[in-house]
Amino acid sequence: MLHSRLRPLPRRSQATATTASTTTTAPVPTPDFKDKVTNEADDVDEDPEDLFGAFIFHMFPDDAPQFHGNPGQHLLYTSPSYDNLEIMVPDYPLEEKKKSTTDEATTEKKSDVNRTGQVEEARKLFAHFVWSAAMIVAEGIEYAHNYETDPTPAKKEAYKIWNVTDQTVLELGSGAALPSLISVLANASHVVATDHPSSPALKGAIQFNMDHNLTNRSPRPPSTIGIEPHEWGVLNDPFSLKNKGAFTRIIAADCYWMQGQHENITRSMQWFLASGGHVWVVAGLHTGRKIVAEFFETAIKNGFKIDRIFERDVISHNEDGSEIRREWMPERADEGPENRRRWCVVSVLKRDE
Repeated sequence: MLHSRLRPLPRRSQATATTASTTTTAPVPTPDFKDKVTNEADDVDEDPEDLFGAFIFHMFPDDAPQFHGNPGQHLLYTSPSYDNLEIMVPDYPLEEKKKSTTDEATTEKKSDVNRTGQVEEARKLFAHFVWSAAMIVAEGIEYAHNYETDPTPAKKEAYKIWNVTDQTVLELGSGAALPSLISVLANASHVVATDHPSSPALKGAIQFNMDHNLTNRSPRPPSTIGIEPHEWGVLNDPFSLKNKGAFTRIIAADCYWMQGQHENITRSMQWFLASGGHVWVVAGLHTGRKIVAEFFETAIKNGFKIDRIFERDVISHNEDGSEIRREWMPERADEGPENRRRWCVVSVLKRDE
């Protein structure tokens, strides 16, 4: 099962934690996915709550989690092909309290306001989790890479969609960048993980996940790797200008809850996509079907066509190991929040040329 691949690693105490693995102690709210534009350890054993949380979806499959881990936590991702991978979840942005003298009070107050605004914007990015949609991409890429040596039906189907060998890969809204890491291990020629310039993922988590899992790997995958800030739709920065049309595979997993950003992310997809390349759109239904359907409408309006699309069960597989799928539908009359969480939409977009 997909979710069985992840489990929490022992928590690190404050005395033994490194700067790369500091665990946030402040409470983190559950994402509400509101779009303001449209108003829409080494010395501590595994926590029983972590273990229970890792397996609760087996008892209540319709209540499957769409995101995993806690900010700053380290997770063990069990890969059938690449062994165990340690994944650091990006930390939750916290306000930094600074003491001010009386003479500096006014300046410091303005600085505090700016800092608070930046923190709030970073929190709304929801980079501080590992998302089920990202796990779907990672699993698909791994299965595709193993198709030639183990041609099972499930891997043959994965190869048709997810093959990255010798491809150039860009991940938008990377968060912990699990799909980017798996793309490197699957011998993509060049992989770039990007996130919003204010994202906490750029403050060490992505770098840790790449370095920790690749540095001592033998043989080391041949990929070249980049980690870059990118704001969707802003295409006049040095990274964007240098990489127009440079990527044959673009990953965008669970990036669609902000309707006001649909146009911007579509612009970035069109800008970076190489001729003949395709975009993987994977989205959980935690914000409902309507907003996902609206993204596809925006993508089509902006020059894409849907090459394939389906819904995937994130909990169960068929007996032969293949995925449980059903037809994508923009509306399902019998569906509510209580039974749509176990499904993700998987789509491949290509330019309408």
